[in-house]
Amino acid sequence: MSLDFAAYIAGLPRILAGANTLFRSADGRVLLVEPNYRDDGTWTLPGGTIESDQGETPRQAAHRETVEEIGLDVTPGALLAVDWVTAPGRPPLTSYLYDGGVLGEEQLGAIRLQAAELDSWELVAEPDLDRYLTPNATRRVRAGLAALRSAGGPAELVNGRPARED
Repeated sequence: MSLDFAAYIAGLPRILAGANTLFRSADGRVLLVEPNYRDDGTWTLPGGTIESDQGETPRQAAHRETVEEIGLDVTPGALLAVDWVTAPGRPPLTSYLYDGGVLGEEQLGAIRLQAAELDSWELVAEPDLDRYLTPNATRRVRAGLAALRSAGGPAELVNGRPARED
């Protein structure tokens, strides 16, 4: 008995997917954006949903979202982290974090926010990230910064913490 392929695909579990880019200033601060659509007041990195139904890859999404959200056409660098994020009431989210590099004064001055989604941006020192980001996002950004410092490749995370087999 053969299963209809479309029915098989329709019955598979679903996950959400997003991609962000980690930009830094020359003094090591992280570029964060303040979304106007969040009720909890938390900030985020430039990035957003991967339009996988349109054939978009995580890297393409990080690039597109950077152009849309902050107006900078910067090709994402190395993959710094992949995070499996769970939360009640929604499917799991796979979050890809790419290196955006160090932005110079000219690039920082060229930032133009997408008014429909963002209210402001700020450069934030690593010790202050937890004042802006959710706990998972703070851990993910710190894991990305650690991957940059060690040049050890991408971090595999679950809810922002190093993945491990249990």
